[in-house]
This record gives sequence, structure tokens and C-alpha cells, in this order.
Amino acid sequence: MTQATHAEREHALLSASGAHRWLICPPSARLEETLPDTTSDAAKTGTLAHELAELKLRKYFVEPMGPQKFAAQKRKFKKSEYWEDDMDANTDAYLEYVQSVVHEYSSPPHIVIERKVDYSHYAPEGFGTADCIVIGGSTMHVIDYKNGKGKPVEAENNPQMKLYALGALSAYGLLYPIETVHMAIVQPRVWEQPSEWTLSTRDLLAWGESIKPIAKQAFEGKGEYVSGEHCGFCRAKETCRARVEQLLSAGEKAPLKPPLISWEEAGEVLKKAEGIVSWYNSLKKLVLAEVLKGGEVPGWKAVEGRGSRQYVDLDKTFEYLQKNGIDEAVLYERVPLTPAQLEKQLKKKKYRELLEEPGYVIKTPGAPTLAPDDDKRPAYQPEINPEQVFGKREE
Repeated sequence: MTQATHAEREHALLSASGAHRWLICPPSARLEETLPDTTSDAAKTGTLAHELAELKLRKYFVEPMGPQKFAAQKRKFKKSEYWEDDMDANTDAYLEYVQSVVHEYSSPPHIVIERKVDYSHYAPEGFGTADCIVIGGSTMHVIDYKNGKGKPVEAENNPQMKLYALGALSAYGLLYPIETVHMAIVQPRVWEQPSEWTLSTRDLLAWGESIKPIAKQAFEGKGEYVSGEHCGFCRAKETCRARVEQLLSAGEKAPLKPPLISWEEAGEVLKKAEGIVSWYNSLKKLVLAEVLKGGEVPGWKAVEGRGSRQYVDLDKTFEYLQKNGIDEAVLYERVPLTPAQLEKQLKKKKYRELLEEPGYVIKTPGAPTLAPDDDKRPAYQPEINPEQVFGKREE
């Protein structure tokens, strides 16, 4: 069966991956449509990782292939400029999770890889591609691979996963008596274990019905612009007026307020200011690109930045220096690899066996850092020094 590659895929206006945005800010979908779609290196790396993950799943579950053919396919991936050393281990973790799901069934379940699913009954012209669907008995698993190493993506109440599930239910609901939907996001560079969430088919369908009016608004480009965390990957994030005004607004001025803000106000200010730095840097890049292509942005111009020095030929340069009496020890630094770098070299399983399990590497707690109160991590509990509370004991 021929499948479209990730690069060839169409994208719906009301995409599943953008649902976390258009469900909160409906008109953003049509606004993004007016702007060019730029692809970052991180996105291209993610696409390559997805293609490798698909190859591994197909080899194991769908299209058995010999070791030579599989190795030849992998070599093609490794030649890409977007290949990263941990990509093999991360996609192995994805394969292992899917295998664990399949092995839970007493008889072989139905497995679908990279399936285009249609959820247009809930969002006009809505469709997307589910990485993996496993159906057996009354349970359907919808599994998604994420290659990102920045923000963790959780399965719980994830609108992208729920739209994939609705599309899968439309495709297979008449063939299988599906009562429960289990969703999982495998993000090996962030989660040690996949993020999982389960809900009933009844609850999933009820959610689908509840979003219909919002999806209709989004498709028509109506509704209010709402800024927030969901703006992060929006094409209009630098120049969206609603976001700019929200980020730069200082709040209403009122008389008779104390000269110092309260802790409650400090918390609100932090939330409001959180996106300003990333937005400012993104906007600077956008304005620079406009100036470099000949456009005019009043008050700004492009200038040459600070340059850097580099060797014309490193080997020849160091050979020349040694001939002129410079000791080799001066030219090189011997720096031990960090545990994180060693894990990358040895791969996770071997790293744990050789270093963590025998106790050669221990995990030290991180320094306290500020986070919103809806962060999933437990609140920091400092160790109390008795001397700080009761004073130093006299002998």
C-alpha cells in the first residue's frame, strides 16, 4: 500500500495539531492561512524521525523485510543533514511501546500505521494523519510519536489526540464494538514513560459534539482573537494585534493604589510578561528578514553583526604551531563527557546498566524554579535545617 510521505501531506485548515489553538482562538485558523508556512530545522528533524519510526513499525507489523533492505533504508535516513544520534534509540522506544500494546491482546489486534483520518463531521473539512491505531476487542489505542525535546506534550484532554480518535472512530466504529479509547503520546526526549489517558467512546463523542460550534466559527474566520500559551506555534505570533496589545498593555491606571504591587499582582504580572521575551526575539527576526529583502521598517536597518574567527585548516595550523615550539598540551583540552553525553553515546539501556544501576551516576535534585500552579510537577519542599528553626545548639 502506497503512503504519502510526511513532506507530501496536505494540511487541513482545522488541523488536529493546531486544535489547541483554534479551539481557543477561532479566527486564528483563517488568519494563519494568509501567512507563509515556514518550516524550522526542528520540524524537519521531527519529520525525519517520524519517517524512521514509520519504517520500523511497518517492518515489524506490516511489511516484513530482510536485514539488508532495512539497513539500506536506514542508511538513507542517516545521510540526511537532519539526522541526530539519538534518533535511532528514540524511535526504538516508540516501537517498543507499540509492541507492548499489541502484546496485551490475546489474539492479534488490527494495526494501522500512518492512517489519514477524517473528522469533518465535527470540524468542517477536518482531517489528519494518526501515527498508529491499534484496535482489539472493545478498546482502541491511538498512539502518537513526538520528537520534540522542549515542552512536554500530555495525552490527557489533548485535542489533537481526541480529533484523531474521532476520525478513527468514524472509520472503524462500524467494524469494531469500540467502547474505550486509550490515547498515548510517546515523547522519549522528554518522558521516560509515555503519557497516557483513557476515556469512554461516549465521552469522546460528547466532546466532539461540544466543539462543533467553535469549529464552525473557526472555519468561517469568526469569533474573538484570544492570546495565550497556545500562540507559541501560530504563524501570526509576532504580528497578531491582539497578542501585541495583550503583551504590551500595562493595565488600567487607577488612583489610590499602594506604591508597591502585592504578591497577587506580582503573580499576574509574571503571567502576562512570560511571552514577551520570546515574542520580541521572534519579531526582531521577522523584521530583519523584511529589511534584508529590501523592505523598509521605519526606525530600523540591518548592520553587520560581530564576526568570528576560524582556522582555515585546523590540522595544518596545529602542525605549524607544534613545529614552532608550541606544546600539544596547550592546543587541546581533555574534557570528560557529562552523564547526558555518555547516555547519548552508550544509548539508554546500556547507560543504565553500566552507570545508573551500579550507582556510578546519581541524580541530584535540581535547584528550585518558578512554575505556574497548573504545572504537573509537585511543589518544591525544601529540607529544613533544625538550626535555622531552633538556633544552633550550645554544647
